[in-house]
Amino acid sequence: MKFSVSSSTLSSRLQAVSRVINPKSVNPILQDVLFKTEGNILTIVASDNDTTLETTVELAESDGNAQIALPAKTMLDALKEIPEQPLTFQIDDNTHETIVIYLNGQYTIMGHDADEYPQPSVLATDAAVHTIPANVFSTGITRCLFAVAEDELRPVMNGVFIDLETEYTAFVASDGHKLVCDKTSAYKSSERASVILPKRPTSLLKSLMGNEGDVTLTFDNRSAMIAVSDYRMVCRLIEGRYPNYNSVIPANNPHKLTIDRTTLISALKRVSVFSPASSGLIKLRVKDNQLVISTQDLDFSTSATETLSCQYEGAPMNIGFKAGFLIDILSNTPGQEIVLKLADPSRAGVVVPCEQEENDDLLMLLMPMVLND
Repeated sequence: MKFSVSSSTLSSRLQAVSRVINPKSVNPILQDVLFKTEGNILTIVASDNDTTLETTVELAESDGNAQIALPAKTMLDALKEIPEQPLTFQIDDNTHETIVIYLNGQYTIMGHDADEYPQPSVLATDAAVHTIPANVFSTGITRCLFAVAEDELRPVMNGVFIDLETEYTAFVASDGHKLVCDKTSAYKSSERASVILPKRPTSLLKSLMGNEGDVTLTFDNRSAMIAVSDYRMVCRLIEGRYPNYNSVIPANNPHKLTIDRTTLISALKRVSVFSPASSGLIKLRVKDNQLVISTQDLDFSTSATETLSCQYEGAPMNIGFKAGFLIDILSNTPGQEIVLKLADPSRAGVVVPCEQEENDDLLMLLMPMVLND
């Protein structure tokens, strides 16, 4: 087996697919990437058993069809030191010895039998297929990922829930303390369907996606295949029924605070330095277009207070939140100004952009913390 390929193209594609590899895997073959040639196309595959990511590269030349598994880390470390130039791979099909020839030298690497490499799941013939604009898919998962749970007792919460409805598509994530629901009318399904994508493969997708073109999402009851740009991912789905997210969103939060988002984030970061390490509790006191952010750590006799101007419609209120959670929500909300909608100190606060983007209805919810006073 012999083929030639661009060094920079091969290196960048290897870096992308190798993110799937789990360095702690006890199966040695899962530390490899699979190389498969068919005609003048090289397919590069990486897997951790649950998720498989592959991409294709056009070859400068090839002498036939073959496949071999090569150690990912060795390949990456070697290729990153080679500037752009053609690389020629010479592979002994019997011993799996691989020689990589470049302009001023060569590497010799021992590969492994490709037949030992795990195969991705095969989806059912009646799997659902959805072609979603890449910018819609990318925006939805990006806004949700920070709110995904890591809960062994409730595995359905450990992923991004994609709810495909006839009127909208919703991207949802929650860890029980905060919830993100991003509904978009830019893609509507012909029939209702839903899928829970695990956090790790969704994070990998986020790093691979741009805002151009489409994403093809194909799924059955157990697995999903996502094709985007030059990559194709097959991953095992989280099985189970996702909670009814609409039922936990407060129907009526009459008190509305409007404020500059970056100003509020900066103030929260300053004040939260002095919050109790165990709880991160900060108190918001709002009255007469004025927001007072305060915290106190009795164990270390420290405290902080900061006052900001805002627009407020409603009765005076004190409410407590975990500072880190509120900062996360504000950091992932687009726009210059946000609206914080409140009902009472015991009910969740709802954060929305002051101006929603076209075809978009984004909502972020945060459960309050109990105040002692």
